[in-house]
Amino acid sequence: MKPLQGKIAIAAGASRGAGRGIAKSLGAAGATVYVAARTSKDGSESAEQLPGSVEETAGEVTARGGKGIPVRADLSDEAQVAALFRRVEEEQGRLDLLANSAWQCNVVSEWGNPFWKLRGELWREMIGTVNAYWLTGVYAARMMAGQGHGLIVYITDRTNDPSAYLGQMMWDVGHNAVDRLVLAMSSELKKHKVAVVGLNPGFMRTELVVRHMREQGEKAQREFRFDLSETTEYVGRAAAALAADPAAVKKSGQFLWGADLAEEYGFTDVDGRRIPRFDPHAPRQEYPASWLE
Repeated sequence: MKPLQGKIAIAAGASRGAGRGIAKSLGAAGATVYVAARTSKDGSESAEQLPGSVEETAGEVTARGGKGIPVRADLSDEAQVAALFRRVEEEQGRLDLLANSAWQCNVVSEWGNPFWKLRGELWREMIGTVNAYWLTGVYAARMMAGQGHGLIVYITDRTNDPSAYLGQMMWDVGHNAVDRLVLAMSSELKKHKVAVVGLNPGFMRTELVVRHMREQGEKAQREFRFDLSETTEYVGRAAAALAADPAAVKKSGQFLWGADLAEEYGFTDVDGRRIPRFDPHAPRQEYPASWLE
């Protein structure tokens, strides 16, 4: 029996990126996964013209051995979030896991620009991201507190020094807001036996990152340390391992690193590597050309 057989999950922001990696990993562990995001084959497309849709990810979940259910939804809109959670409750009667990585704000192309020169849409996109984390957390908490169990995993970006600047204004403000939600939600949900954690991936080869690294060439690849990158399924396997751990509630309120959980739970990335925490000062490594495909 697979470790998450019979478990019900929502993977938010799962048409691509970390969310897609999480959904696929949950599927491999046997979970039923509601794949929620804005990009759909039958509706809205990615503003960045990137590949991926809720239908494609849901298909991959099912192919891995779980059950993928695509849901096109703007998770910064409360009516659409309410509809998603109402559907889960009506169809399944419970929710075991919410994993949210629904980051709307495309900062990659403007990384390095001072904040007073950023395009104005970035601020609104960042606020939309925080709304998505807030709203999904609220609706998940209502279900989980009532049933007396559950796990909320928020994908974030945190350094060992919480006061350190993350290098880009919207990235910094957005992730610090998410971190405060983790701390506050975990405190109030503790008595209901619901865990809330922040989960930190390393440098992920998302669709957007790969395209940017390919277009910018070797200089950018060296500057950003593309040689230390990992697939989105590495953090996905971390989320799946947490969901399968009956003692995960003891980690509530903590900020965890996928790399550390790989050591604790014994999983690897899809290529068999166990990748440590991202360290820009680590020795340079060779990497296959397939990483840029």
